[in-house]
Amino acid sequence: MGKSSKDKRDVYYRLAKEQGWRARSAFKLLQLDEEFNLFDGVQRAVDLCAAPGSWSQVLTKKLSENREKSQQPTEPKIVAVDLQAMAPLEGVIQLQGDITKKSTAEQIISYFEGELADIVVCDGAPDVTGLHDMDEYIQAQLLLAALNITTHVLRPGGTFVAKIFRGKDITLLYSQLKIFFPTVTCSKPRSSRNSSIEAFIVCQDYTPPQDYTPTMANPLLDMQYDDMNELTGPNRTIVPFIACGDLNGYDADRTYPLNTSYTSLDPLQPPITAPYKTAMQLKRSNFYNTVSK
Repeated sequence: MGKSSKDKRDVYYRLAKEQGWRARSAFKLLQLDEEFNLFDGVQRAVDLCAAPGSWSQVLTKKLSENREKSQQPTEPKIVAVDLQAMAPLEGVIQLQGDITKKSTAEQIISYFEGELADIVVCDGAPDVTGLHDMDEYIQAQLLLAALNITTHVLRPGGTFVAKIFRGKDITLLYSQLKIFFPTVTCSKPRSSRNSSIEAFIVCQDYTPPQDYTPTMANPLLDMQYDDMNELTGPNRTIVPFIACGDLNGYDADRTYPLNTSYTSLDPLQPPITAPYKTAMQLKRSNFYNTVSK
């Protein structure tokens, strides 16, 4: 099999296939863990917007290592949630559901037998348009939806990790996150391209406001501020920014030469319900030409 152009330009894509990860994004969570020790003592984890499952793979690996070290008699529990179907993963409970629904939160808790998660992670992102203001807004809404369900399923003292698009209005998101987490850090893994506006927010020590009751009926986080000036100037919320990952490691923006003996590998898990499949079927059936008439 010949070398694909993606193999040539994306070293993390190539490494993911060689190491058995379903997507290159696995390295982002691994590098975040190197910096923050996210999985110390974790036994119950939730992966939101999980498909195709690379972060669930990392959770499986790390929580299994925890069990071996601590010699815990009980198996760790991981629940992966996504609207679209995902190929099975050993040790992962899969839930095809909507993270904006209370029933989804209740089902997650039922899998934990009434207990709450130690960590919630979310690598979800919209299909980007290239219009940065729009992309940042949609990503912020997705992050807030993830935070909303997290307030239902995360134990006090737990950790929340999610993808964020850094933009000019990011201080509003920081302010909302600080309501629930005293420690909030923005981090950029080395496996995330410098050319990308993505970063990851690491929120630790979940401490909801006193008497706070999670609710899906009133999305917490469409917050109204009487004076938006409170979020600008010297009063704006600032969180630490950390670049993580070995500086001697691979640079996601750089092209590396392939060894002459290198053989391109197929992705470990191709999409099982990719949207383009439906589009191709409609095209073959002449659907688009019929509609245009």
